[in-house]
Amino acid sequence: MRKIPVTVITGFLGAGKTTLVRHLMSHANGRRIALVVNEFGDVGVDRELLLACGDAACLEDDIVELANGCLCCTVADDFLPAMTKLIERAQPPEHILVETSGLALPKPLVKAFGWPGIKTKATVDGVVTVVDGPAVAAGRFASSPEEMAKPDHENPLDEVFSDQLACSDLVLLNKTDLMDAQTLATLTSDLKARLRQGVKLVATHQGNIAPEILLGLSAAAEDDLAARPSLHDAMDEHDHEDFESFIVELGAIANLDDWEAKLKSAIATHDILRVKGFLDVPGKPMRLALQGVGMRIERYFDRPWNEAERRASRLVVIGQKGLDSAAILAALSD
Repeated sequence: MRKIPVTVITGFLGAGKTTLVRHLMSHANGRRIALVVNEFGDVGVDRELLLACGDAACLEDDIVELANGCLCCTVADDFLPAMTKLIERAQPPEHILVETSGLALPKPLVKAFGWPGIKTKATVDGVVTVVDGPAVAAGRFASSPEEMAKPDHENPLDEVFSDQLACSDLVLLNKTDLMDAQTLATLTSDLKARLRQGVKLVATHQGNIAPEILLGLSAAAEDDLAARPSLHDAMDEHDHEDFESFIVELGAIANLDDWEAKLKSAIATHDILRVKGFLDVPGKPMRLALQGVGMRIERYFDRPWNEAERRASRLVVIGQKGLDSAAILAALSD
């Protein structure tokens, strides 16, 4: 029986994975595609955004959410049961997308496809890594000379980013519209030097790329693990103790511009890596989706509030260990 191809979509926090997945599912051209989406934290923002896409391809039963933990750490408990349920449907999907958490290491996930319960039924068609071009160009994943000089210096952001690149079959250099030509050329050259031989790099913005380019790589990545080195290969276990997340719950936000200024100040003060969620704007029938990566904030009305749901402002805040959640909540509540 033909194995179901699975595309693993990885990339750091805010790189544009959900936007890419939304594009792929809305351009499926009748192909039955299912999605397993994983988030670092216990609020499923990405699944909500996908269900609000308004496209017939984004069906609730086809989008499986695995929250509150990275798949690379919860493969046996969360991922394998979810995959088994999809594969054993009466009418299984023709292709499965797996959107990992931005902090996940892809290699442990790829290894799972060698397990007896999965190996005969599914294969990793390819690992696609989405890169936030402006963040990398700004040195977000690089250490300063002063940091490098410190004994036992480690950069957890760079470690995750390096592992994601090392496991990839295709790299999408995203948000190219936010970079000038020289910066783009330099970054393209630098990234190509870090990739395995044969791995292609494609420039994109807003995840706008033909599905035919991503779906059908036929990499069988689970049979090629030795060629995908990881900084964590020697470790028996991997955790995410360098990062943490928490939920901010607020009332209605009447003055969006003033509140966004407070958010940007909190991001700068506390070095917040990622913020995302939904806001309640008084007098507006639609909920406001908010996405923040560093100091870049995007907000837009995505769908009407449902009659059965409580209008509320709720955000996920992600950063490195030591976030002062009380101070951040106070800053956003003033």
